[in-house]
Amino acid sequence: MLPTRDDVERARVTIGHRLARTPLLSSRTIGARLKCELFQRTGSFKVRGAMNKISSLGDEERSRGVIAISAGNHAQAAAFAAREAGIDALVVMWQGASEQKIEATRGYGATVDLEASGPADAFERLAVLIEETGRTLVHPFDDPLVIAGAGTVGLEIEEDAQDADAVIVPVGGGGLISGIQTAIGDRVRVIAIEPETSTALHTGLEQGSPAWVAPTSVADGLNAPVAGRLPLEICRDLERHLVTEEEIEHAFRLLYERAKLACEPAAAVATAAWLSGRIEAERPVLLVSGGNVATQTAAAILARR
Repeated sequence: MLPTRDDVERARVTIGHRLARTPLLSSRTIGARLKCELFQRTGSFKVRGAMNKISSLGDEERSRGVIAISAGNHAQAAAFAAREAGIDALVVMWQGASEQKIEATRGYGATVDLEASGPADAFERLAVLIEETGRTLVHPFDDPLVIAGAGTVGLEIEEDAQDADAVIVPVGGGGLISGIQTAIGDRVRVIAIEPETSTALHTGLEQGSPAWVAPTSVADGLNAPVAGRLPLEICRDLERHLVTEEEIEHAFRLLYERAKLACEPAAAVATAAWLSGRIEAERPVLLVSGGNVATQTAAAILARR
């Protein structure tokens, strides 16, 4: 069942004051307002959905623990939300995932499974572990409660940028843009942006069903191998654009050097689309999420010109 705005409103009540209301900053250099979800707990919007989902669990589900799958940001979010709820968490990641994100996930108290060699294998591993353990899945993007939690970002934008004529959103599996579209899509233009080398939503919409891709973007936080069925339904009529790796890196440098935001490459994707001139808008809001970048990755991008 598709989530509704009422579900997003309920998610905001559920989350309450346990998470931060992130700031909306103006950048004259970029010519837009920036919704700074990199300042959220665990460094991204993901914790909103994870907390909303985990808060819904009954005693029996809580006793069995939860399981999640992620390249990093949802991993940390699920681990943090589970720890806050006093629930055991197992997170499926894969070989080659960011060491920083793996260690951060463990730091929040989760057990990390690294048996999978890549994203596709990881989803197969996830199915096996769910069967073996009976844990409740906290899906990164294809769950109505997770989407509703992500939608609370949209409610904050609506209140803080009442004159916005576009909200530009980076997309991986589609959870964030689905939540924002659910919350405010009937009131403002919501635009989906993906890297050219990571097109799970774009490909799924073109084919009319979830389609597996082999993502390779520097924006590793968006490297979902498939978009969810719910996001495909919610986002089927949205405007969408693709950006190049060079455009992402340029936007990353600008956010870092001029907006003073130590974001990760995934957080620069909306800004990349705006700076490219692909989108016509007078008062856009750009999503900047998240802030979990390895030092060597940031240094390498900043050194390139």
